[in-house]
Amino acid sequence: MSTKQYNATHRFARISVRKVRPLLDLIRGKYADDALDILKYMPHRGARMIEQVLKSAMANAEDKGIRNAGDLVVIDARGDGGPMFKRLMPRARGMAYLVRRRSAHIAIGLMDLIAGVEESEEADE
Repeated sequence: MSTKQYNATHRFARISVRKVRPLLDLIRGKYADDALDILKYMPHRGARMIEQVLKSAMANAEDKGIRNAGDLVVIDARGDGGPMFKRLMPRARGMAYLVRRRSAHIAIGLMDLIAGVEESEEADE
């Protein structure tokens, strides 16, 4: 079964991974068109970032010859922690607290599961 996976990533996204992961959990396992519809009506800033990555993965699939990228399934939706910008927040009595500005690496992978089922049926025969 040689089904191809189509990937797109947004590295060093200036948003915390904690804010992105619940949105990625919503679209994992859904068709790409359905995932876009879900993200379109989310009021979160992270939803815009994930939407761009998903559209990029669909465009990558179309470049590789997939006719309808909306029929692909989101099989890989990951949010990994990126590097942190460390800043100092002045506090009382000459102290300073460390403020961590977090970033994220967002990765989305699409796969045509229908083609994979058809290939496995041909192999069985």
